[in-house]
Amino acid sequence: MLRLSSGDRLFIGSIYVFLVLLAFVAFYPFWNAAVISFNSGTDTMQGGVTFWPREFTLENYKVVFKDERLIDGFIISIFRTIVGTLLSVMATAILAYGISKPQLSGRNVYMVLCIITMYFSGGLIPSYLLIRELGLMNTFWVMVVPGIINVWNMIIFRTFFRGIPAGLEESARIDGSSNWGVLFRIVLPLSGPVIATLSLFTAVYHWNDWFAPSIYISNTDLLPIQTKLQQILNANIMLEQMQNVDAAAQGRMSAMRAVTTKSLSMATMMVATIPILLVYPFVQKYFVKGVLIGSLKE
Repeated sequence: MLRLSSGDRLFIGSIYVFLVLLAFVAFYPFWNAAVISFNSGTDTMQGGVTFWPREFTLENYKVVFKDERLIDGFIISIFRTIVGTLLSVMATAILAYGISKPQLSGRNVYMVLCIITMYFSGGLIPSYLLIRELGLMNTFWVMVVPGIINVWNMIIFRTFFRGIPAGLEESARIDGSSNWGVLFRIVLPLSGPVIATLSLFTAVYHWNDWFAPSIYISNTDLLPIQTKLQQILNANIMLEQMQNVDAAAQGRMSAMRAVTTKSLSMATMMVATIPILLVYPFVQKYFVKGVLIGSLKE
């Protein structure tokens, strides 16, 4: 058994203390937001709410969930996350597989064109005009099709694919497999860590995105949960600002005296964050393996 000197023990102990403090600094803001979301808004305004709710209430969440259309927003968000993630990962993997092959004519040109889109975009107005001309306005697919290819994910896929032994693909072709057969029977089954990691990143994007639907969708039945929560938050902020000039609004605010903009913001953040956080423990083991293999092998 290796005996550690007092200096080594002091060094290791200091590392553990630093890691504990770092974990606390990273976790405390989220915990405090959850505490405030369960605390009375008027009591929160007095300050001093840190680790536990001082005046427990569910009014903040009642305000968030009182809109019956919120359930439809959850369904839209879940459907968008599942469909968008599947299509995006599949399309990106197919593109990466093609570009990873040296026999593809002009693959360097295709790669340059893809990379250019990472640094330059057409802007909001040209994008809006393009979406309108494609007939995607006020449709579910406007939340899926424009982001179906992610260039950064494609680069990770391509780098990983280039690290797969060529002999595996040659053996499959000798057995009569086509390019599609090699991709779906050999390459993708070996790419589990990268697929899991990039699928999570893509799912987080689709779940958190509220801006694009607010621009391209006016039909409230198609709005995802994030956009609806943003609208609820904005409406309550406006209502709070009106209380000094509108007696009716002041009466409504008095009926919601346990709710303030800050407490409502924290409740909104919890509702929007918790569902996607529940996915992380199931794919956490793939993070380091998937991202490092896909980004460092060359």
